[in-house]
Amino acid sequence: MDIREIEMNDNQALKRIIKWSLEDAGLNIPGTAYFDPQLGYLSQFYKEKPGAKYWVVVTDANEVAGGAGIAPYAQNSDVGELQKLYIAPEFRGKGLSKQLMTTALDFASKHYTYCYLETSRKLEIASYLYRQFGFQELNEPLDGSEHGAMDDWYIKKLV
Repeated sequence: MDIREIEMNDNQALKRIIKWSLEDAGLNIPGTAYFDPQLGYLSQFYKEKPGAKYWVVVTDANEVAGGAGIAPYAQNSDVGELQKLYIAPEFRGKGLSKQLMTTALDFASKHYTYCYLETSRKLEIASYLYRQFGFQELNEPLDGSEHGAMDDWYIKKLV
């Protein structure tokens, strides 16, 4: 397995992984990443946004197993947001999320003071991962949230 920046030919595989993951959790509803307009062209979206990057983890055969991104949060230049961390079902349980988190947080620490994320309480394993990486749970979202269906928010001060 290898982690690299997203390329244009990864877009559709990532879109399928994200949509399937949200459908599986019953989160294919408005107010989630399921309806993000940029979902089909993540490579272009992250390339065009300053302070943003998206990585994919790929097999030796260059099959996309998952991905994660960092982008600026709302209008707050001190806060980067962990976005769209998803792993295909057949690759879960192999530590890939931890590898993507490490890559994303390393990038974020060079550009931001804080890393923020929004998730759902339904995604218990994801919330456990975030706490393992030192994220602190918040009682409410930061101002500027675009995913109103999310009900679990975390922030981490970057060193």
